[in-house]
Amino acid sequence: MINREWHLQSRPVGWPKPEDFALVEAEVPTPGEGQVLVRNKYLSVDPYMRGRMSAAKSYAAPFELGKVMQGGAVGEVVESNAEGIAAGDHVLHFFGWREFAVMDAKNAVKVDAAAAPLSTYLGVLGMTGLTAYAGLLRTASFKEGDSVFVSGAAGAVGSQVGQIAKLKGASRVIGSAGSDEKVKLLVEEYGFDAAFNYKNGPVAEQLRAAAPDGVDVYFDNVGGDHLEAAIGRLNRDGRIAVCGMISVYNDTEPAPGPRNLARLIQTRGRIEGFLVGDHYDLQPQFVAEVGPWVASGRLKYRETVVEGIENNLEAFLGVLRGDNTGKMIVKL
Repeated sequence: MINREWHLQSRPVGWPKPEDFALVEAEVPTPGEGQVLVRNKYLSVDPYMRGRMSAAKSYAAPFELGKVMQGGAVGEVVESNAEGIAAGDHVLHFFGWREFAVMDAKNAVKVDAAAAPLSTYLGVLGMTGLTAYAGLLRTASFKEGDSVFVSGAAGAVGSQVGQIAKLKGASRVIGSAGSDEKVKLLVEEYGFDAAFNYKNGPVAEQLRAAAPDGVDVYFDNVGGDHLEAAIGRLNRDGRIAVCGMISVYNDTEPAPGPRNLARLIQTRGRIEGFLVGDHYDLQPQFVAEVGPWVASGRLKYRETVVEGIENNLEAFLGVLRGDNTGKMIVKL
C-alpha cells in the first residue's frame, strides 16, 4: 500500500508557493510495540502552520525540510500493538498531512464517532474550540455584561468566541469579516449584534460605528489595523487577548506596531498573548459546557470541506486567504 504525504521542500519567503512543497509517495509504515497505525479521515489546516514553515525560533519547532509535516487529524485505527486501543477505534492525533500515520498510543486520543461527527473533534469540539473558550474566558477575563469585539469572526475560532460571549451574557458582540456574505452569517446565524466587512472601509471608522460605547474585550485573530482600532475603542480596564495575527504572517518586513499604545495608560487596559497548549486543564470544563450547546444547536458551527490529500496544500493556502467559513477541513 502507498502512503501519500506532504513534505516541506523549501522555506517560503512571503506567501507560500506550490514549489515549496511536494506530495510524496512512501510505504505505509508498520506499527511497533506500543504503537498504532491510523488511516486518517480528516485533516486540519490552520494559520499557525505558516509559522512552522519558517526557521525562526517560535513556540513550536519548525517543520523539517524534506520531511512530512504535522497537523491535527482524526482517523481510524487499522492496526494496533497497544493496550487500550483496538482496530476500528477512532483517534485524534497530531500526525496529519498524510494518509496513514504510525504513532505511540500515548499520542492518540480516542474519540466517539457516535457522539459527534469526527470532523468536529478538529474544530468546534477540538483545539480551535478550546482556543476560543480559553482565550475569551481565561486570558481576556470575560464577564457578564462585557462588550466584545472579535476579528476574523467568521473563522473557526472567531465564530465560537462571539457565540460563547453571547451565551455567557455579553452586552454586545461585534465581529469583522472579509466579505458581505460572512457579515450576514455573523448577524443572522451566529447572533452577533453587529458586524462589518473590513474591506469596505477603514476598520477604525467601522468599529467606531459598530461599538459607539466602546469595547471591554477584544479577541485578536488578525493584528494590524484591527488591533490599533480596538485599542482606540477600548473602555476602562479593557482586555485584549492576542490569539493570532494572520494579517502579518506572510510579511517579509516587520509590520509596524499600533500607533496608539499610549491609550492603554488612560484605559488601564492590558494586552496578553496566549497559546491553547497552556490551557489544556480547561478541556474537561470546555467539553462539559460547550458540548451540550453544540448538541442542542445553541452554538452553531460551519465547516469548509476540501476533498482529497492532493488538495491539502490548496486548503491551507485558502485559510491564509480567508476562503474558509468556519473550520477548514480536508476529507480523505
